[in-house]
Amino acid sequence: MNLWRITLLLVLLSSFRLLMAQDERRCLPSTDSTVTITNTREGDSLAIDTAALYAITDGILKQKRPRRDLSTFKPDPIRSMWLGLVLPGAGQIYNRKYWKLPIVYGGFLGCVYALTWNSQMLSDYSQAYLDLMDSDPNTKSYEKMLPPTYSIVGQEERFKAIFKSKKDTFRRFRDLSIFAFGGVYLLSVIDAYVDAELSTFDISRDLSLQLLPTMIETERIDTHRCRTTPGVQCVLNF
Repeated sequence: MNLWRITLLLVLLSSFRLLMAQDERRCLPSTDSTVTITNTREGDSLAIDTAALYAITDGILKQKRPRRDLSTFKPDPIRSMWLGLVLPGAGQIYNRKYWKLPIVYGGFLGCVYALTWNSQMLSDYSQAYLDLMDSDPNTKSYEKMLPPTYSIVGQEERFKAIFKSKKDTFRRFRDLSIFAFGGVYLLSVIDAYVDAELSTFDISRDLSLQLLPTMIETERIDTHRCRTTPGVQCVLNF
């Protein structure tokens, strides 16, 4: 019984080695390496060829992890979408469409510039409108909006309407810049998802649409006869 216990222990140890070993290369033992287990009580012996056992184990490990063919890469649409949601442009990187990154980040930079510019102009015109509306003669920030040595004396009401209109206009432009920023973000996510979804779409030269003349049946006279008229048919090859 002790002999079978030792044999079972060796099998478990070899299985443990199979699960834990990776792709590391080790020196193979000599072909004549043999372990002999002798049961002194019962007089039985068992010979185990460790070289053959190692060769079988190493061969299984090499077949377990085949190399991935990078030329047949097929992106996962769901993963691409989530990457684009977490980090703008990450979906395009995952799809390996690196040429789209300048477009995506260029759109974000344009929206940031528009948002910053319109926010600054809104702040300036709002302050100028408030200074023109109050009765404090020391608050004259609106003069920065006018040409040098230009006086608005007697035209206060007209410039109040102008500044108010400018303030409302730049507030609208600022809000549109925020919506444009969100639009670019959503478009980048949609583009990443659709691009990954259509990565396996057939766009080979076998796809074609042809217009060919034909005779179209218009009326059935009997089983073997019918009336036809000239027409055009569309032939789609895919």
